[in-house]
Amino acid sequence: MCLIIFDWRPDAATGTLLTLAANRDEYFARATAPLDWWTDAPGVLAGRDLLGAGTWLGLSRDGRFAALTNYRDPRAFRADAPTRGTLVADYLIEPVLAPLDYLGRVAERGAAYNGFNLIVGDLARRELAWYCNRADASPCLLPPGVHGISNAVLDTPWPKLVSKRAELGALVERDGAPPLEELIELMRDPRVAPDDALPSTGIGLDRERALSAAFIETAGYGTRGTTALRVAICDAKLEVDVIERSDDDGSHRLARPGHYERRFAFEVFPSTERRNAGVSD
Repeated sequence: MCLIIFDWRPDAATGTLLTLAANRDEYFARATAPLDWWTDAPGVLAGRDLLGAGTWLGLSRDGRFAALTNYRDPRAFRADAPTRGTLVADYLIEPVLAPLDYLGRVAERGAAYNGFNLIVGDLARRELAWYCNRADASPCLLPPGVHGISNAVLDTPWPKLVSKRAELGALVERDGAPPLEELIELMRDPRVAPDDALPSTGIGLDRERALSAAFIETAGYGTRGTTALRVAICDAKLEVDVIERSDDDGSHRLARPGHYERRFAFEVFPSTERRNAGVSD
């Protein structure tokens, strides 16, 4: 996952709590399962990296959410580092921890991984937290507002992050619950940034230019899927609506740009363990 934009409203009494759109960028040859309920963890809704067994974005029936982007630093990349996608999967599967508690545990071993940004949330608790193992900062709860993460720390002003964050802000200002299809289209934008606005991350000008698009198209690598989700408060309940549009129908036959679409909707029901911990729905 290489671009995430989201509008977070933890103080909302009704209406939309979280609006999010995200692009996952990956090598086309890497086998991937599309968004679905996991058979080995039935409470988890996510896509799956079939090589590393982790995921890049997912939710759970009891109201947890997690997503990850890689931090771009090719000089520090280690081929023997553990798979970062398991950090998302573990939060969704393992016994319940508050977001900051989970990220605190991740931070204790963060140096073992290649660079990443990790967002984890407990939507029933109205908590969303962020940690980057390349940032000079501890895990923290995120304030209300419109935020973005690409392949640097939270809200780093790379051109595609700035433009898409602003577009999302305008959408939610105009309509507190924009259609998810509109969020999908917002993210599938192949325009590249001008050269004088590009970051310098050690990958060369041609690749910086290609990767500056929200929707990336290069030989063998690009945006594999787009996810849009909304979590809304309705009669004191949390309702989740999520769409994934990808280039893979589940059989790993690629079609570019992708038109395979999956949609899920469910109501959050905190588990017995979470109810006993004082988490309500």
